[in-house]
Amino acid sequence: MTCAVTGANGYLGSRVARHFVDAGCSVVRLVSPRSDHSQGLVLPLGPEVPSGFFRERKIDVLVHCAYDFSLTRWNDIRAINVDGSRRLLDTAIQDGVGRIVVVSTLSAYSGCRSLYGKAKLMIEGHALAMGAVVVRPGLIYGDRPGGIVGKMLAWMRALPVVPLIGSGKQVLFPAREDDVVEAVARLCRKNGSPPVAHVPLAEERGFELREILQLLASRMGRRPILVPVPWRLLWAGLKGMETAGIPIPLRSDSVLSLAYQNASPDFNLTKSLGLTFRSLCGGLE
Repeated sequence: MTCAVTGANGYLGSRVARHFVDAGCSVVRLVSPRSDHSQGLVLPLGPEVPSGFFRERKIDVLVHCAYDFSLTRWNDIRAINVDGSRRLLDTAIQDGVGRIVVVSTLSAYSGCRSLYGKAKLMIEGHALAMGAVVVRPGLIYGDRPGGIVGKMLAWMRALPVVPLIGSGKQVLFPAREDDVVEAVARLCRKNGSPPVAHVPLAEERGFELREILQLLASRMGRRPILVPVPWRLLWAGLKGMETAGIPIPLRSDSVLSLAYQNASPDFNLTKSLGLTFRSLCGGLE
């Protein structure tokens, strides 16, 4: 099997690509122009993908993980991430790619407030209409995590006092990275018709943000003081710095996403597909 992975230089994409290599598959790593070009084949997200791109490389499976997080304005997010994903998927279908798995997020749901969630929701709609598999990972963590969990760990290593976004009672659904990667790989290999709805990839039990931070800290031997910060105040400060072009460690849209979470995702499809996820209580080693 020859598998193409977009965003193969990113946190989840790099792990998906490594999994397929370890399984003996041929992997075409597709990376952004801003990344180390030695890590894969450059394929910008946004422009038209040349017809025949996937056919010429004999791609059997496409896993679409790429997303440009550097964009903060909706028009740019829609032009690059949404329309760019649509063009990529359309070319893959035209080139006869047999199975497509699109990585979305549990932050995408009807009524979501974050731009990230809204963009992913639009990508999902196009992907499902064309017969792709759509997966929604929860809060991904691991031994060397990236994303928001990686930032949380960095704060707790460096600071005795850690800001808590809002009250900390937001319910999140954790997913160990190994379990997410294995679920994606299984859905790539699965024969028959793809699911006709998005597949949540996370453990079914939800944890409050405060509880997650305490569990992460305890595994590092740390006991940071968690100080609630009104999320609107934090969001406004980060948004102002983004507008001024000041580099910041956390996107304002991530704060909005954490403030408005889907507290009750439907895991029936996940269970029917036999996908399982280890508990956060015993999943960090």
